Amino acid sequence: MAKNTSKHYCGIGGQAVLEGVMMKNKDAYAVAVRKPDGKIEVKTNEYKSSTGDKRFFKLPFIRGVFNFVDSLILGTRSLNYSASFYEDETAEETTVDKAVNKLSDSHAEAVFSTITVIISFAIAIGLFMVLPYFLASLLQKVVRNESLLALFEALIRVAIFLVYVVAISLMKDIRRVYMYHGAEHKCINCIERGRILNVENVRKCSRLHKRCGTSFLLFVVFVSAVVFFFIRVDNTFLKVALRILLIPVIAGIAYEIIRLAGKSNNLFVRILSAPGMMLQKLTTREPDDDMIEVAIASIEAVFDWKAYFKETFHYDVDEMHGGEMQDEAQEEMHGDKMQDAKVHKENVEQ
Repeated sequence: MAKNTSKHYCGIGGQAVLEGVMMKNKDAYAVAVRKPDGKIEVKTNEYKSSTGDKRFFKLPFIRGVFNFVDSLILGTRSLNYSASFYEDETAEETTVDKAVNKLSDSHAEAVFSTITVIISFAIAIGLFMVLPYFLASLLQKVVRNESLLALFEALIRVAIFLVYVVAISLMKDIRRVYMYHGAEHKCINCIERGRILNVENVRKCSRLHKRCGTSFLLFVVFVSAVVFFFIRVDNTFLKVALRILLIPVIAGIAYEIIRLAGKSNNLFVRILSAPGMMLQKLTTREPDDDMIEVAIASIEAVFDWKAYFKETFHYDVDEMHGGEMQDEAQEEMHGDKMQDAKVHKENVEQ
């Protein structure tokens, strides 16, 4: 038996989609969707990075760039799949639709994913990297100090990001996605706490998680502020170009920070993760039981949590009596009860 069941790193990650959850474990991923008829549809597949198994692409600060791109592609693909269950069948087929339908399904999916990722990149670069610079440059007639201008640019970038997050959180459809986002986090927290994966236990867990994509994006904003602070060129074109060209560097650094946060729980990491955890209170909401069931279905399609418990926490779920843990395991998990009570209180208040 393990001495305690404090939080461990399980290695799985996910994303909320339209009326569902995508979960990924190594190369395998599953998308579980609650269909309009109320049934849960689960699709499993493999996603292998275009970089393959080459060791160079797994080096620190380099792996983050390609993992970020892979996450965008896989996330877009999963979102398109979930949306297919809710398309308006009465909608008139456009010329573009007819042209795309001539392609095979796999080709069409690849085309849409690529186009969506490119457009997303362009919008994100323009909104969060280029726009703050030009807004800050309007203050040049008043502020002559370059360091102070860089600080204003950083503040503007943070403000734009926060306004963006708050604005989309007010959309009705996004609220349900955020509830599934909460279900995803709660399920992973449940597993990493060593609790049997069922609706009752998941409901008790926190909807916040240090490895969340929301925290990653916030780290990108903060890291960019530090990096751009040290850019000292006079040419406007070069300033804008450097902000774009340095995006891979920023993403690589942010990825290493989020990776550290997911595997450590010391005081420094908790302080570092606090802003992202606070922001997740906007990008996650408490899910209902039906949503939790969907998230559980997605996890179980790609992750053997019972085997993980046996290896990590050293107890066999199948040997439990009446669905309850053996006395020794119960005693070891007693230390988490206060945390459960705290999480439940937070959930009620929110």
